[in-house]
Amino acid sequence: MTTIDASDGAALRDAADAQDSAEPLEGIDRDLGFGSVIANQSRRRLLNRDGSFNVMREGMNPLASLSLYHSLLTISWPRFLGLVVLGYLALNGLFAAAYFACGPGAIEGASAATTGGSEFLRAFFFSVQTFATIGFGHMSPAGLAANLLVTAESLVGLLGFALATGLLFARFSRPTARILFSRNALVAPYRDITAFEFRIVNARSNQLIEVQATVLFSRFKKRGSKDREFYPLALERRRVVFFPLGWTIVHAIDEQSPLHGVTAEELVGCESEFLILLSGIDETFAQTVHARSSYRAEEVVWGARFTSLFNRPTESGLLTIDVGRLHDFERTPPAA
Repeated sequence: MTTIDASDGAALRDAADAQDSAEPLEGIDRDLGFGSVIANQSRRRLLNRDGSFNVMREGMNPLASLSLYHSLLTISWPRFLGLVVLGYLALNGLFAAAYFACGPGAIEGASAATTGGSEFLRAFFFSVQTFATIGFGHMSPAGLAANLLVTAESLVGLLGFALATGLLFARFSRPTARILFSRNALVAPYRDITAFEFRIVNARSNQLIEVQATVLFSRFKKRGSKDREFYPLALERRRVVFFPLGWTIVHAIDEQSPLHGVTAEELVGCESEFLILLSGIDETFAQTVHARSSYRAEEVVWGARFTSLFNRPTESGLLTIDVGRLHDFERTPPAA
């Protein structure tokens, strides 16, 4: 699961307008923005389970394509904190080398023996105190060069901490959705027919409202073909106003469905893929958030149904769900 900008999901949302039809998308939106080359020639899945795309852009100037701010907002927390620590140590090491180059008399106060027995370590710890504006008073700069370095380092330290604080705040305040998708989609009995189903839950304690789902079915016309088709799938329910529990998203495979009469072998042979876009409003930030994922034909289990997420009500009548059972299903014969 990943989050995306509203513009990235526009094509999928626009395609939902045609969900009552089993005809493939036509015209300018028929490739959903993947482009005819990717849609018809790529043999890999269009959309990964985590929401990323299998397209790489080459030939760009590395500096022109570099977006340091965006990267620092979107990388994982361990990598972000690791970069902060490395940057902090690197800057202090750089200034320590500059103090060391000024000579042994550039720093007065505590001797090298009390700071690890090394003049460089003595300069490093003095840099840390200056960079963080700690100033214990045991060491101080001596001479013009050392004082100029202290002036420069104090400015770098102030700007560095302001930047790190801003990035931390931006990462914490950036609204994102964390939707868990069932590991497999199912073709399960549904009333007197069958249905394509998958299940989702909100993995955060925050509340999402006005959650909408768009599902599109992608396949090549036949095995080995280079002509890919996209079908919007009509859903039993496209939207839920409240999303406190789990949601099983269902597409009935009736006579109007593009999946009607299709077998599991045909889905695999045509390299079929189900593209999913979810959008909702995060009530904490009052902003729209998105999540996307997909299922390949190999990830669809036929003749099964999801097991219930609900636990027995507590003595006080509180209803709970077991998110750990999100992926669980049981085999059952398909509807006749």
